[in-house]
Amino acid sequence: MDQRVERMAEPTAEDTRCSAQGDDALAGQAVVSVAHDADEQARNLIGWRQTYDQLAAGRFVGTLTELPLDTMKLFRESTSHLLRQACEVRGDAYWFGIPLVSDGTARVDACRIGPGALAFRPGNVEFELLTPAQFSIYGVVVRGDVLRRYAEEVERRALDERLFTRRVIQVGDTRLARLCALLGRRLDGAAAVGGPLPDAQRDDLQAEVLAALFDACAQPADDGAGGAPSTRRWIVEQAREYVLAHRTRPVGVPELCEQLHVSRRTLQYCFQDVLGMAPATYLRTLRLNGARRDLCGRAAGSVQDVAEAWGFWHLSQFATDYRRLFGKRPSETLRDRAVMVAAG
Repeated sequence: MDQRVERMAEPTAEDTRCSAQGDDALAGQAVVSVAHDADEQARNLIGWRQTYDQLAAGRFVGTLTELPLDTMKLFRESTSHLLRQACEVRGDAYWFGIPLVSDGTARVDACRIGPGALAFRPGNVEFELLTPAQFSIYGVVVRGDVLRRYAEEVERRALDERLFTRRVIQVGDTRLARLCALLGRRLDGAAAVGGPLPDAQRDDLQAEVLAALFDACAQPADDGAGGAPSTRRWIVEQAREYVLAHRTRPVGVPELCEQLHVSRRTLQYCFQDVLGMAPATYLRTLRLNGARRDLCGRAAGSVQDVAEAWGFWHLSQFATDYRRLFGKRPSETLRDRAVMVAAG
């Protein structure tokens, strides 16, 4: 009875904010742990049932960098010795494991994780992971309801049912390298911040990771890639109008897909065809142009006021993006306007 109660009290992988440092980790705040024992390393991953057996002689060292988010958890795990790991992700969640070096020496349930491949296991299913010495792997654990809803509402494609019987997914070297670069950049960036990521950055990160993962595991749908040229222009115009109508906050691609009832793939194609750039790039540029017009206007307030009015909540990032696009700082634009007004 006591053992059953204890198991029920264990945190699940759906509790994405749990970390090795406690169950109240702030969403968007990276946590780094160092272990000098294989069992300690196994315990550091919260939401898992797992046992690590060290299979080679020597003093063990393991590190874990976690980034708990609202709907998923990202981590990078490094271990010094050959390990046999008995693992189970608890709850309705999915694990994607991406070795930093995919040379086939790591195995999941005896299946080699070869070049251009990643490992995958659903929750509540025990599996075995064999990892070599000096091994590093990125992990993404996504809540099941989030992945399924994203598939339906954003991608407008069904998850490939065959995915749930596969342990190794062939992604291709290019997509795998892109995914590793994304995870590495985001984990390192979050660790360098030293505090929690703001809401908007967390939302962007989660959408970016979901898009990258879905590309690896979903069946493409024949949605006409946006239809006729007039339809593609209409979709782009509707997206533009929606963003301008909600300019006080950054509107992401997933929200646009839901509002316009198109897939991410269709939205991407429409913007590339009509404007020659990705949706997120154009929509950010659109808001930057709006902010510039306000800074040049007679009723311009402070730089911060204008930035916030256009959904840029982080002044330093706004200034960086503004200068990259226009070749000057927003404060310079405001000063130039003041000089013109003073000159009459």
